[in-house]
Amino acid sequence: MKQVPSIISTGPSGTPSDVAEHDEAAELSDASEIRTFLIGETQHAQRLDRALAALVPEFSRSYLQQLIDAGMVQVQGRLVTKPSVTVHAGESGRIELRPTPQSQAFRPEAMPIEVLYEDEHLRVINKPAGLVVHPAPGNWSGTLLNGLLALDPRAALLPRAGIVHRLDRDTSGLMVVARSRAAMDALVVLIAAREVTRQYIAMAHRAWQGAEARHVDSPIGRDPRNRLRMAVVDLERHPGKPARTLIEALDSNDLGCAVRCTLETGRTHQIRVHMASIGHPLVGDALYGGTEAAGLTRQALHAFRLGFVHPVTGRHMEFKSPPPADLVEGMSRWGLDYNRA
Repeated sequence: MKQVPSIISTGPSGTPSDVAEHDEAAELSDASEIRTFLIGETQHAQRLDRALAALVPEFSRSYLQQLIDAGMVQVQGRLVTKPSVTVHAGESGRIELRPTPQSQAFRPEAMPIEVLYEDEHLRVINKPAGLVVHPAPGNWSGTLLNGLLALDPRAALLPRAGIVHRLDRDTSGLMVVARSRAAMDALVVLIAAREVTRQYIAMAHRAWQGAEARHVDSPIGRDPRNRLRMAVVDLERHPGKPARTLIEALDSNDLGCAVRCTLETGRTHQIRVHMASIGHPLVGDALYGGTEAAGLTRQALHAFRLGFVHPVTGRHMEFKSPPPADLVEGMSRWGLDYNRA
């Protein structure tokens, strides 16, 4: 049996355990670690899964239930396969701990990362479309977080490897990543205070109508009709959070429009939801009413400008990233000019 020194069921120290809560999607691997345990007075007459959660606290209860169901737990030398079995003080046992895909999510994986700027406190990168930022169900590896852990060993000491904001998988563009805890805490505060400028270029369906600039102030929450989507919601009837986006038309014709979007809040899918809510779903964004067009098979959204005050030096920093080739080609096919951005 292959022994491993440790098995991590959550992210680096201080990381919210949003990854570890999806154990129902786990698959057991071949590597394992044998751990013995002794039921104490405080666990007397408890369910086995509850007792193990106290005795092996670094693992989630749902993960331990998986192991019990899979026949990985013995009590008093007998195999136990029901989490609800009652245990008693003085009973001894053993458990074979096997890592799940999510328990191994925070592992370094070498990958190309385009770094536009770095110092000892932070790094600015240009994320390609198609790269998932953080491990989640269906994407437990091959994420930007895995790449950052390989790029910089110091990232393992930070929550989420220093990631302070995210881009959707199919959105390309600029992100700032912390390299020190002081910088990370300060960047989180700056983002919450809306002192980080984030602007996007997008290509959307339908000709733009009305004023060149439109300020969309519409709260966003989980779509009550489709839990896989977000939506503009009525806060008196559904949970959600305020969301504000400044949308400015750069060019328009009968085929569609090119716009610049400035985030004033940072809700999940905010630009995609707000654009769809005003009748201009993004090209390629099937989730929110867009369709593939002009050669684009992903949502036509690129984070092209990022500005902030350096959290340690106090120096103002601004970065720009031109749209990637697929978006440039798509706009060219539709005869749209984005250069005013």
